Amino acid sequence: MGSEHMQIGEVAARTELSLRTIRHYEESGLVVPSARSRGGFRLYTEADVDRLMVVRRMKPLGFTLEEMRDLLEAIDCLDRDGEGVPEERDALLERVRAYERAASEQVLKLRTQLARAEEFAGTLRRRLERTGPPEV
Repeated sequence: MGSEHMQIGEVAARTELSLRTIRHYEESGLVVPSARSRGGFRLYTEADVDRLMVVRRMKPLGFTLEEMRDLLEAIDCLDRDGEGVPEERDALLERVRAYERAASEQVLKLRTQLARAEEFAGTLRRRLERTGPPEV
């Protein structure tokens, strides 16, 4: 096994995903190990880690597994085809742009939620400061 391949434990540490989650994403077709060791262990490349990072970043934004699969497929086609047929390339780029817009919208929603949560925590903190001594 060369240094270009990683076992699932190293991939889990690098992506901060559990072994179970990585296996689930494999079963869902989002990432497939690039190779297997002689003993049958999954072996991953840097490209596999990159795919898992896309999935990890999409998950908290509420994207479905199908949407993740669709985006990864579009990215794969763009990477594989190079220039390709201009109309097909334009359609792929528009798919990626649509995901970028959706991600940006989710980021704005999350910022609003975070601001409200911080405001709420601050309100409770001020109430506690007014009504009694701080806990030790």
